[in-house]
Amino acid sequence: MNEANESRESKVEGQTRMSAPGLVDTLAHPVGEGRGAGLSRRQATPGRRAWQRFGKNRLAVISAWYLVLLLLAIVAWPAFLKAMGGTFAQIHNPNQLSDGAFAPPSAQYWFGTDAHGRDVFSRVLFGAQISLLVGIVGAAVSLIIGVLWGAVAGYVGGRVDGGLMRIVDVLYSLPTIIFVIVLITTLGEMLKQTHFVAASPALQGALRVALLFVGLGAVSWLTMARIVRGQVLSLRTRAFVEASRALGGGPVRILARHIIPNVFGIVITYLALTVPAIILYESFLSYLGLGVQPPMASWGTLVAEGVSQINPIRIYWWLIVFPGGVLTATLLALNLLGDGLRDAWDVKGKG
Repeated sequence: MNEANESRESKVEGQTRMSAPGLVDTLAHPVGEGRGAGLSRRQATPGRRAWQRFGKNRLAVISAWYLVLLLLAIVAWPAFLKAMGGTFAQIHNPNQLSDGAFAPPSAQYWFGTDAHGRDVFSRVLFGAQISLLVGIVGAAVSLIIGVLWGAVAGYVGGRVDGGLMRIVDVLYSLPTIIFVIVLITTLGEMLKQTHFVAASPALQGALRVALLFVGLGAVSWLTMARIVRGQVLSLRTRAFVEASRALGGGPVRILARHIIPNVFGIVITYLALTVPAIILYESFLSYLGLGVQPPMASWGTLVAEGVSQINPIRIYWWLIVFPGGVLTATLLALNLLGDGLRDAWDVKGKG
């Protein structure tokens, strides 16, 4: 009798053990969900979930596609002109003078021509190269200097933090646009007096663009440094940082492997918002005659040329509408892209 009871209990225990994996699968994957759905949810990283949220923002996605198409047009148009050659390439050469001054938009000149008969469409695309290049370089300076400056200040703390952030405060107290104007004019006049620069007009134009990079880059990283410092101050006391420090991780390793990757979301968001601000600064400086100089073109110089042709007799509207429209659309797209990235990465703000 006892042997029968023992065999029955062992049989029930064996059935319970055999059914345990099925019970675990049922708890892990509720009814209506397969094993693949449960695994995909567990394997989704925060970055992947952020990009999924970004994909649901239609305005941000449309803005991203607009910027991609604009970049493709900027890159492909010079190659297309070179491949076509002949009369077509000569007509649409951005620096080619002709007798067709102030020609309105047509099948031959899609954006019309300017006061010197040059194709406005080509000048808008070639001018975009300089405007976007200035914005990208400024954003790169903001990324490199701002992230490193803020990360070191926030992680080290103490006097180092105080000294580094006081420098940021001093630069912040200066009027940005006035500081850039003074920097460009002062350095520009000093370098123009050298024999090497004065003997080369092409070098003078390149020098003005380089001074734009220096001037706008000198003030573009300040806000990034403050933002990164604030994030690092909140991360340096987290458990995973303390664990890495207890395992012998040095400051460089902790910053590179644990802290900086965790501020990637806010960094990429602010970068997307930095580019339009720098492009706007460059356009304003070029409009004032302190940026890109003719015959080089940027969106700011094109708008300035259009404004200079306004008179009571006739307004050549295409000289203002097309360059200004592309500039406005690009700035709007960059800002919408930055807002979409911010909403995608800022989970707390959405809660």
